Amino acid sequence: MYIEDLKFSLWADFIERDYLDNEFKDLINEGIINGATSNPAIFKNAILTSPAYKEQLATLGHLSAKEKYEALAIYDITKAADILELLYQSGDDGYVSIEVDPFLSNDAEATIEEGKRLYGTIKRPNVMIKVPATEAGYIAMQALTARGIPVNATLIFKKEQAIKCAEAFKAGCKQNGSAVSTVISIFVSRVDRALDAELAKHKVDVALGGIYNAADIYKTIEEMQVPSCRALFASTGVKGDSLPAHYYIDGLLAYNTVNTAPVDTIKAFHANGKKKKSLPLPEGSIEDYFEKLECIGIDFEEVLDKQISDGLIAFEDAFREILESL
Repeated sequence: MYIEDLKFSLWADFIERDYLDNEFKDLINEGIINGATSNPAIFKNAILTSPAYKEQLATLGHLSAKEKYEALAIYDITKAADILELLYQSGDDGYVSIEVDPFLSNDAEATIEEGKRLYGTIKRPNVMIKVPATEAGYIAMQALTARGIPVNATLIFKKEQAIKCAEAFKAGCKQNGSAVSTVISIFVSRVDRALDAELAKHKVDVALGGIYNAADIYKTIEEMQVPSCRALFASTGVKGDSLPAHYYIDGLLAYNTVNTAPVDTIKAFHANGKKKKSLPLPEGSIEDYFEKLECIGIDFEEVLDKQISDGLIAFEDAFREILESL
């Protein structure tokens, strides 16, 4: 744990082969991170920009584009899981996530089969299968956890999504007969980037919508008391210089949570973050803020729905670019 008394974990939202061999190990050995996450956009940037993949790619010419991608990604995830194994064995997280093909987000059976196949191929107990929070995804989450496979539910913007994820995990654990480690990944900064320009025009405080929304979802997850399930705050990097780099980690520091962030954000928090609990927020503050948004004509539910749609499209676009390049 990064902060033991809060049971607060800090995971790096980054995977790249040279990084795994060097800085990743340093961050773990220094007690700064105790897990990692990945997604199609992260792998796109790594595979398309790093020369570290050229040697392996040269041996994969006979494979399809998706098979090449999986070979590269599985190699990296396996390496990360092995590096994190000592943390996992000691009960200090040590998880790394790999996402299923985003084009399967509306196909429950295909998602289940791919999740089982990826987990079975990697053969590491500290790998989480990342599944988008769609109607098909909830079915897959339950089925995978029922088989004892750890799951990272991703792309959560709304409380209703989190509730369905938690219900799926609770049902899966019951079927499995024991608790299975899961996280519910709540996206944060994207909400503010969608809102803040309009809020500034009306002189309403900016860079709070994402935090208040995430805080509200966190409270709900905790109240549901799903065995071995935690809220994970994602999309916690900032854009530009108007906010401190560690703003979203500071603002969402809470008991029994994970924050996954870019490496530079993690370093900024480690050096200058406040490291004191921020949640729960004062009673009524969340409701008061969203009443302000309603008063100036912002349909917050509509904003969140668009973020869910845009997020799925972004993952698909990143995955498509990888496949086209391979």
